[in-house]
Amino acid sequence: MQEMAKLRAAIIGAGQIARKSHIPNYLSMEDEVEIVGICDRNIEAAKSAAKENKIPHWFSDHKEMLDTVKPDIVNVCVPNKFHCTAVCDSLDAGCHVLCEKPPAISYNEAELMMKKADECKRLLSYGFHLRHGENVRIMKEKALNGEFGKIYFAKAEWLRRRGIPGWGNFTNREIQGGGPLIDIGVHMLDIAAYLMDYPEIDHVSAASHDLIGKRKGVGLLGDWDPERFKVEDSLFGFIRFKNGASLSISTSFALNMKEKDRKCLEIYGDRLGASLFPPETFGEEGNMLTDTQYPFAIDEDLHLKSLRNFVKACRGEEKLLVTAKQGAYVQRIVEALYKSAEGGEAVRL
Repeated sequence: MQEMAKLRAAIIGAGQIARKSHIPNYLSMEDEVEIVGICDRNIEAAKSAAKENKIPHWFSDHKEMLDTVKPDIVNVCVPNKFHCTAVCDSLDAGCHVLCEKPPAISYNEAELMMKKADECKRLLSYGFHLRHGENVRIMKEKALNGEFGKIYFAKAEWLRRRGIPGWGNFTNREIQGGGPLIDIGVHMLDIAAYLMDYPEIDHVSAASHDLIGKRKGVGLLGDWDPERFKVEDSLFGFIRFKNGASLSISTSFALNMKEKDRKCLEIYGDRLGASLFPPETFGEEGNMLTDTQYPFAIDEDLHLKSLRNFVKACRGEEKLLVTAKQGAYVQRIVEALYKSAEGGEAVRL
């Protein structure tokens, strides 16, 4: 049986996520993937990443790269504002695409990318790497088996005490689209939506704040510039679905709480409840209340698992776990939460 040829991969963006995750993970999959090009608007960044990792070609323009190296797959690792253009150009070039999360800075862009992928008959996925955790797999299996019964509420949190990134564009609303909601909270929304099976949204309400970010403080992820802080430092929201279920979301870069960092995803059904960090379920058997803990690997490389699933899906060996349609669903919630927080009223969808 003839071996399948290696997939030719190209990377758009030579920043931290590309250098620390996408490139090394692809290099660890050398039997299946070869990186044939990398581009960045800063040509020196592209050149240094190429030289460090023996990537044969580097560019400052992604269209030139697509035309020259003709990749099979493209990883989009640029700031959120530039996702849509890079993704659509790559799809038009006949490539399957893995784009970093969030999908974009607006629902219209996420929908456009989804339709473009369908039109081009190519796969489009997003870097919601936490979805690939064993904890999520365990709870999704239980949801599919009906063990939760009717899921009527979920609580999603990713909170940092003083975790405002002191580098990059994380505090630039124009480029990133927002702060902790679109950067880290979006991961929790993605998992919750996946476990709740994407119910139809009725309305969304939220409140956001920027009181800590706009003054100097102790930075656990580097020092930030209050003068350049243009995003929320925290957001608290509520999503009501047409099936009667609801979801709360709390997310922050800076919040006066005990822990430095807290992830929480809890699911409540009429037969079983669950917490994912770590994975536990809560129910009853006969006349006894039961708590069950599930073993899981704490050193899972979820970025690698995300890329591996994408590659195997492109090779027809696995089903894509994170789809363009799912990404657009989450983006719609994010956009509505921001709109509600800014307008002070619930947003009906």
